[in-house]
Amino acid sequence: MQTTSAELVPDRRTLAPLRNGRGDPTTQLGAAEFVRATLTPDGPGTLHLDWRGGTLQVRTWGPGGDWLRSRVPGLVGAHDEPVVFDDAPPALARAQRNHPGLRIGASGTLYHDLLPTILAQRITAMEAMRQWRRLCLELGEPAPGPFPGVRLPPAPDRLAATPSWWFHPRGVERKRAEPLITVARHADHLWRWGGSSPAEAAGKLILLPGIGEWTIGTVLGTSFGEPDAVPVGDFHFKNVVAWSLAGEPRGTDERMLELLEPFRGQRGRVLRLLLLDGNGAPKFGPRQRIQPMHRW
Repeated sequence: MQTTSAELVPDRRTLAPLRNGRGDPTTQLGAAEFVRATLTPDGPGTLHLDWRGGTLQVRTWGPGGDWLRSRVPGLVGAHDEPVVFDDAPPALARAQRNHPGLRIGASGTLYHDLLPTILAQRITAMEAMRQWRRLCLELGEPAPGPFPGVRLPPAPDRLAATPSWWFHPRGVERKRAEPLITVARHADHLWRWGGSSPAEAAGKLILLPGIGEWTIGTVLGTSFGEPDAVPVGDFHFKNVVAWSLAGEPRGTDERMLELLEPFRGQRGRVLRLLLLDGNGAPKFGPRQRIQPMHRW
């Protein structure tokens, strides 16, 4: 175990994107505490951040502990500079007032971040969270440290050896199972790509079957702390941006990028602010019943 402290006190808003639902077995987030179990180039590790006393206390367990501790400044947003957008549209101006000083953190754990993101392709967020939890409970190992119930994400060798048919009864069809297995088989490359620039990493990731713009835009934000990352292809984001910035109830990806263009370099930050402030497009028509994937 390692213990240290830092001057920068984290913000829950910076750490929240790393937790995939309240039931995420790998990540816990409280009012002033954060626990994350993950895999590193040095082995598994668990990180505990505690800022209840006003000063950040950092503790780690496992062979990957030193690696995790060295990345705490990036994780809590110390390498990010908050931005104030002058003459912002009303919805963005309001979001800035309600969420001042928003920092974007970088986890550095590209493999970990890719897995739940792949699961979230093509399905609802709630269903993806359930599938992520089940995947970690069945294929992950208990995390090092004194946190009962916290588990590591599936190790690459175990995930790579899992046949695609194993996933279907658990709600994951072949189109998502195969990218999970592919990512596991390329885990060694991911550590190298994670140390490159966001643009270089995006150029590598797009070559992997099943990894598209939406997945890349998502992990560039969480893994690299890229403030310009936009998940193109999301079912909701294009409508949120169109409604918030132009008063248009429905949008397209092209329209979303057009409206975000004046904020190039910070487009991901704008989107995160709008989402944090609860902006959403008007809903029309009856809700569609969601059929669980394993019943297809």
